[in-house]
Amino acid sequence: MSSATSAGKILPGDPPPEGAPPGGRRAIAVWGIGVSVYFVAVIFRTSLGVAGLDAADRFHVNASALSTFSILQLLVYAGMQIPVGLLVDRLGTKKVLGIGVVLFTAGQLGFAFSPSYGMALASRALLGCGDAMTFISVLRLGTRWFPARRGPMVAQLAGLVGMAGNLVSTLVLARLLHGIGWTAAFAGSALAGVVVLVLLVLFLKDHPEGHEPEPLPHQGAAYVRRQIAMSWREPGTRLGLWVHFTTQFPAMVFLLLWGMPFLVEAQGLSRATAGGLLTLVVLSNMTVGLVYGQVIARHHAARLPLALGTVGATALLWAATLAYPADHAPMWLLVVLCAVLGACGPASMIGFDFARPANPPERQGTASGITNMGGFVASMTTLFAVGLLLDATGDDYGVAFSSVFVLQALGVTQILRLRKRAARRERERLVASRVETVHVPV
Repeated sequence: MSSATSAGKILPGDPPPEGAPPGGRRAIAVWGIGVSVYFVAVIFRTSLGVAGLDAADRFHVNASALSTFSILQLLVYAGMQIPVGLLVDRLGTKKVLGIGVVLFTAGQLGFAFSPSYGMALASRALLGCGDAMTFISVLRLGTRWFPARRGPMVAQLAGLVGMAGNLVSTLVLARLLHGIGWTAAFAGSALAGVVVLVLLVLFLKDHPEGHEPEPLPHQGAAYVRRQIAMSWREPGTRLGLWVHFTTQFPAMVFLLLWGMPFLVEAQGLSRATAGGLLTLVVLSNMTVGLVYGQVIARHHAARLPLALGTVGATALLWAATLAYPADHAPMWLLVVLCAVLGACGPASMIGFDFARPANPPERQGTASGITNMGGFVASMTTLFAVGLLLDATGDDYGVAFSSVFVLQALGVTQILRLRKRAARRERERLVASRVETVHVPV
């Protein structure tokens, strides 16, 4: 006799049903291998953020061409999210992560040795393709190895580890770049990809023993269309996408490319001081991630207030910085701005906390892929807009960064439009799952 309730229908905070993943030390060890892959992917993804000015000199490009590096990388990343989600649902975590490691390591090596702008672009696209396969796989690994009630904390911890990768690129790779040179720094960092690939092949497992998912029959294009359509039909999936869209991109744009030029060229700071502020964004992200994960795990209703509060605080601090009447904003204001930008990453993880309970286990990868597209589409759009506006206005960062407010307004409008439908649907699923738990078939 067993409960009819599936783990996918239990919201965080509810007790796990019989047969739910056990968690424990083994789960932490296996999940840790998957997260280490994501850690390395983020180092490679954000490496251009500390090398933007060097890349402009190396390849002799202007602001628009420089932004194309990150735009292409994010375009590939965003475009791969739904295919990767489908692949994870179909092939499992280990195979998809393995493909991802090979691709992003090859991309980092290619970037190290690229003699021209065109080859460097191709290398960043390859890196973006591999990077796209990591985070959704790690989320799926968490749902397979941990009870559903641990979902918010597991997702936030994954994001925290990713920001640790950002910290490595900010502190370590930046010093290597200016110490041993472009080729040695990027090629040397690629060795980390080889290390995590070995760990993955030897030790990672898709799920605990006794918790194998039911095999999905091969249904070709019909299966793909149904997975996407059914995931998109859930208001929680769409709300998750817009939460991710609205919260993630201000910090992503700042860390991925434009933060260093803004702080050095527009605010008159030294590279060392600017690097310290970028580090503050990362440290704030890691701290806030722990707080948000704990709060949401205990108070599920706090999801939307935290997301909207982060958007409001980010908009307020950007407005104050860009509108400051002097030539340069004071250091205290830049410090507060960077501390608040650190909350953007943890707030974007809340999007998955809307999509996860809205979809059963067999659609988790697809739903996560749809959600994860949001922030990267917004980041790609803003990266392009900032580069274009800088060239059009003679490097007026105030005008260029005002594009942030346009996308925030769009995202907030969609969040407010979807929030009631998503909440109603989530309550219906919760009631249905509790009824099924009580009425166990004899």
